[in-house]
Amino acid sequence: MPPALKEAVLWEPLPGNLVQCRLCNFRCRIAENATGLCQVRRNIGGKLYSLSYHAVCAVAVDPIEKKPLFHFQPGSRSYSLAAVGCNFRCAFCQNWQISQLPRLQDDLVGRSVAPPEVVEAARRHRCRSISYTYTEPTVFMELAAECGRLARQEGLANVFVSNGYLTIEAVDYARDFLDAINVDLKAFSDEFYRTICQARLAPLLDTLRHIARQTDIWLEVTTLVVPGRNDSDDELGQIAGFIAQELGPQVPWHISRFHPDYQIADGQPTPAETLERAYDLGRRAGLHYVYVGNLAGCGHESTHCHACGRVLIDRVGYRISPGDFHDGKCPGCGQPLAGRGFE
Repeated sequence: MPPALKEAVLWEPLPGNLVQCRLCNFRCRIAENATGLCQVRRNIGGKLYSLSYHAVCAVAVDPIEKKPLFHFQPGSRSYSLAAVGCNFRCAFCQNWQISQLPRLQDDLVGRSVAPPEVVEAARRHRCRSISYTYTEPTVFMELAAECGRLARQEGLANVFVSNGYLTIEAVDYARDFLDAINVDLKAFSDEFYRTICQARLAPLLDTLRHIARQTDIWLEVTTLVVPGRNDSDDELGQIAGFIAQELGPQVPWHISRFHPDYQIADGQPTPAETLERAYDLGRRAGLHYVYVGNLAGCGHESTHCHACGRVLIDRVGYRISPGDFHDGKCPGCGQPLAGRGFE
């Protein structure tokens, strides 16, 4: 017998048997028997249901640094979980086979996994957290919330790896279980978001401000630098300045190297000098912690004390050395290291 449908969270009925989803900033108005832009939330009989609750498509045990989160439980393992679907249609998506699956075929491939099984698996693999990742966790919020609340009771943390398009209402809904989030700030132009992601920039910036200013969710930001698309000094400088001035200089910025994939498979990887330039722009903007990812041997993976420059966490890829700090402070100058879970 197929599992029962899961009623969605954060929606409201509208006249004419329409419903409005309030989970992401598209705020889709959905007619009966239709789905929202994410393709995994359907109006059935004037009620909104999640189609992805029973469509788990990937599980893995990852280092927390892979999310990437460098200032949250460093050196720990995170039990990673994904269900099919995404509300974006990024032309360069690295996980398009599962994120875009509902658009590529009618049948949602995946399996049903009970939240207690997820939490037990995380504990069995000696993970300190559960990460909702690989696709967009916003659109499988129902499963994430049930797993997350149970995980909290068992002493596990919860992490989103997100495109950041969740509404402020969705952020507040998740606050009782969500401990950390890495948000992709993909560019700083509305044109990029409209043409590459089929979305808009302004709602994402509002959500980022809300997370940073109004919640205690630990925030890190990632930008995938795509040659010819978002790699100008002006745009990278605007991203760095926004993080430093609007979110706070303590928010880590991960600058990630692009590798051709999906609809931009004929592109070129990001040159190392472009990433170096972005790193310099981040430091000049006043950011305390700037990292370069997907580029072996770049020398910008370790965490330094932003006050005295001492290496506090030495990283090479996903391998890290024991932290050289005490009680979350630099042993050299006593400056606190921003983040959570350094014990």
